[in-house]
Amino acid sequence: MTTAAIIVAAGRGTRAGGDLPKQWQPLAGQPVLAHVLAVFAAHPGIDRVVLVIHPEDRARAGTLALPCDLVHGGATRDASVRNALEALAGAGVARVLIHDGARPLVTPQLIDRLLAALHAAPGAAPALPVSDALWRGAMGRVAGTQDRADLFRAQTPQAFHFDAILAAHRGFRGIAADDVEVARAAGLDVAIVEGDENNLKLTYPGDFARAARLITARQEAAMDIRTGNGFDVHRFGPGDQVWLCGVSVPHDFGLVGHSDADVGMHSLTDAIYGALAEGDIGQHFPPSDPQWKGAASHIFLAHAVGRAQARGFRLTHADVTLICEYPKIGPHAAAMRAALAGIMGVEVDRVSVKATTSEKLGFTGRGEGIAAMATATLVQA
Repeated sequence: MTTAAIIVAAGRGTRAGGDLPKQWQPLAGQPVLAHVLAVFAAHPGIDRVVLVIHPEDRARAGTLALPCDLVHGGATRDASVRNALEALAGAGVARVLIHDGARPLVTPQLIDRLLAALHAAPGAAPALPVSDALWRGAMGRVAGTQDRADLFRAQTPQAFHFDAILAAHRGFRGIAADDVEVARAAGLDVAIVEGDENNLKLTYPGDFARAARLITARQEAAMDIRTGNGFDVHRFGPGDQVWLCGVSVPHDFGLVGHSDADVGMHSLTDAIYGALAEGDIGQHFPPSDPQWKGAASHIFLAHAVGRAQARGFRLTHADVTLICEYPKIGPHAAAMRAALAGIMGVEVDRVSVKATTSEKLGFTGRGEGIAAMATATLVQA
């Protein structure tokens, strides 16, 4: 069953102010219409999108990096809708959603409710019950009150069986406020579905500020940010160097471990696995497996970063703290940051390596080994 969406955006929107029609004005870094089109283009229930524009806006429409068919609008809103419906006639469209281009906060959930309602009715539209007291006015004074029972605030998109709404528009005479009016004039039954308080129509300048706040809040809520922690310890043993964060540091002892015992890189690797909720190094590279005996720790770190990328995450920050009395870390910290950044494929300024002592307390204070802790932050790419 083919479903199309018609975005009506041929008006001039003068009440919104600005040098551009409101549907072309910037909102949260993009034109208003870009936000609208993105929702419909991404919805799995929508097969085709038609954008109705003013002829003067054709060049602007060409800058939208989203797939849609362009149709020129008419002198009125209902004329614009009819132009789009006629453009779809004969194309096998069974259902159509008609939406105002100045409503950039439409949600996939609202579209879902409308499509579901079309199983039981030839038309469906979102609305919100009127909750405020209603007055009638005259000459700037309250002239009476109006019962608000059974009154609703209408929204879009409004959804219909395609053939029914096309016939309704072809037979309509006059000017309609919306497509529900056209449908009812033709005798079509229109179901009311739950609207969305945030599905506002941009009408006045202040509406843009509110819409920007809502879009920013949605983006932040949708962003998947993960933080993981790692901790590792290795004791000193025979040797003349230690591997720390991918750098060989001369020392009177080495570090003992199944691999190269790079305690800093191990803690960072575990931090990334932790952010992914994928266990630790031992689960991915079991110490019981002889192939990892003496292995370079960059193998483990690269694997963890690869797992993050495979799941759509990017590393935005990594912080490693080495805990030891000696060797001194400061002279090597810059090289360590560069080494870790190279392995993880990020900028050096996203990697921190620092050190502290344990004030002569505990095994690190007695010079028996080195501990490290790390934090990694992943963001859905």
